[in-house]
Amino acid sequence: MTSTEESPKPNIRPRRMRRTETIRKLVRETRLTPDRLVLPQFIVEGENVCEPIGAMPGRSRLSIDNTIKEIKEAIALGVGSFALFPHVDASKKTNDGAESLNPDNLLCRAVRTIKEVCPTACVITDIALDPYSNVGHDGIVSKQGVVLNDETVAILAKMAVVHAKAGADIVAPSDMMDGRVAAMRDALDDAGYTETAILSYTAKYASAFYGPFREALESAPVDAPNVPKDKKTYQMDPANAREAILEAMLDEAEGADIMMVKPGLPYLDIISLLRQRTDLPIAAYHVSGEYAMVKAAAKLGWLDEKECMCESLVSIARAGADIIFTYAALDYARWWRASLA
Repeated sequence: MTSTEESPKPNIRPRRMRRTETIRKLVRETRLTPDRLVLPQFIVEGENVCEPIGAMPGRSRLSIDNTIKEIKEAIALGVGSFALFPHVDASKKTNDGAESLNPDNLLCRAVRTIKEVCPTACVITDIALDPYSNVGHDGIVSKQGVVLNDETVAILAKMAVVHAKAGADIVAPSDMMDGRVAAMRDALDDAGYTETAILSYTAKYASAFYGPFREALESAPVDAPNVPKDKKTYQMDPANAREAILEAMLDEAEGADIMMVKPGLPYLDIISLLRQRTDLPIAAYHVSGEYAMVKAAAKLGWLDEKECMCESLVSIARAGADIIFTYAALDYARWWRASLA
């Protein structure tokens, strides 16, 4: 081609669909609305208690009355689902997590109050022993330092019934014990709670991104003889993908209603992989470390908090998540409402 010849003009110009904000919205493929978000709540004893969580700017441990106030605010912004995590007093923690079966424990009292005051709220409760464990594990730890599977599952099944009786809409086993979904489904059905759904943490990885969460609940494994230093014998290896398919097949066969991938951003491929393998709704957890990184970088002026947080959440939805657990739910809902103004 000589310098006098014109270069060929492209017939297809994708930029036509990016020219204005109105056109971009018209052809936008992924729309993440606030009603697809779940706001995790950390609950503590007392009245009018608000304890800021240092590693999670903007989030606090709240007493039940203040939790209700935040739930009402969230509902007004379009966020209608809430995951509850109790901060249990150390004096009530034991290796077998017996407090988890107390129908008047902090979690159960919170569920009853929320359903009474905010009946439209979807209440999701965590099924695992770590908030109630004096060694910080999701199951019973034997004298030999082994996290016991079947003995733990028996407790978790009873725990699910206790939560359902308190009024939980969805119980969410986050423990990663084998066979717990089937045991919980049988226990719930036998007790008459056939309408209580199970959101299983199907692919929960042994991730380093959970640090701020464990600070919030003071639930990290303790440093003691014959106590595993981490949760790698039951949470999944971050290097594995095919294993997530196996876990999904098992959970679906055992009666799970929703599948969870946790964390979110480092595991977008797993979300996409499971989306291709199941017709069940898929949830993803935008975990505490992911949230904290954006908050910290924004505080230093390195990132735009709104743009980065929204991009993170939309990418999780784009990968195939129908539901997203995120500590940024209130922020996102406010930004969403402002964009409609």
